[in-house]
Amino acid sequence: MDIVDFIGKNGLLTAIELQTTQDAIPLGRALLDGGLSVAEITFRTPAAPDALKAMVSAYPEMVIGAGSILFLEQAEVAVNAGAKFIVSAGINPEIVDWCIERNIPTLPGVATASEISIGAVKGLKVLKFFPAEIMGGIKGLKALSAPFPGIKFIPMGGISPTNLPDYINLPFVHACGGSWPVKKELISEGRFDEITRLTKEALSIIQQVRGY
Repeated sequence: MDIVDFIGKNGLLTAIELQTTQDAIPLGRALLDGGLSVAEITFRTPAAPDALKAMVSAYPEMVIGAGSILFLEQAEVAVNAGAKFIVSAGINPEIVDWCIERNIPTLPGVATASEISIGAVKGLKVLKFFPAEIMGGIKGLKALSAPFPGIKFIPMGGISPTNLPDYINLPFVHACGGSWPVKKELISEGRFDEITRLTKEALSIIQQVRGY
């Protein structure tokens, strides 16, 4: 399976911040019940590695990656915990090279033409556009994408059900990322039914726009 293509087919990449390992299994179930089988667990909390390992173990049918990876050591920990892909806020050539050498899909964050150029030179075809809304939103992404016809993007940062249709409709958008279906408050309060509902809603929007 081509994991990057799989992310594109799902159309949605949720950025999950877990405070406890115990929440990983019910959260994975909530996402699957919502129709989503790909997820990114951000490495912003001490619980992230064990939570990722728990979700991978409980749901082998899911494709789970690690996000907010800043350092190479974090990437190594994430992959050892079972991460199938690596997502970063920015583009770190050391991490990109390490992933490429090991055939691990990586989605580094870019916000400028220079950063996109670095990714293109490395042979990456899909990059994370972050923070999307702050960096000009759809207008900014259109302008940045024009000189790079072979690159697609996963915008993250400020994506919501309101602007999701406009983003996902762009031909150079591979998928959309966001945390609104998996807000920290919903997880901590155990509102997994609401996470399932929001996931279904987001996927329905994507499917309607894409016509499938």
